[in-house]
Amino acid sequence: MDALPVIDCCAPLGAASLSTEEAEAGAALFAALSDPARVRIVNFVATSDEPVCACHLIEPLGLAQPTVSHHLKRLVDAGLLEREQRGKWAYFSLAPEAGTRLAGLVDLARDREEALR
Repeated sequence: MDALPVIDCCAPLGAASLSTEEAEAGAALFAALSDPARVRIVNFVATSDEPVCACHLIEPLGLAQPTVSHHLKRLVDAGLLEREQRGKWAYFSLAPEAGTRLAGLVDLARDREEALR
């Protein structure tokens, strides 16, 4: 599977218009989060003080190791998580720009309120 498209900046969905690249990047983010297990992984990693070992996600998610690995790869490919290899285990942390990208993409209410002022 090819990596999902990642661009430096995503226009908010409330923008007057979106370029093809902005729409593709937004769709890639939504696709990466289209599975409840992936949303739970992002939540788990985002609320952790340290990078999270893939091995520590298996039991809380109730999923097999290959399935967890698949979900982690999708999140890394979308630019939401960063992966660090430590021996035989991979550790994951939230990509520094992930929060900004997601917040900017879905900040419809703020854009609409500003437009009404």
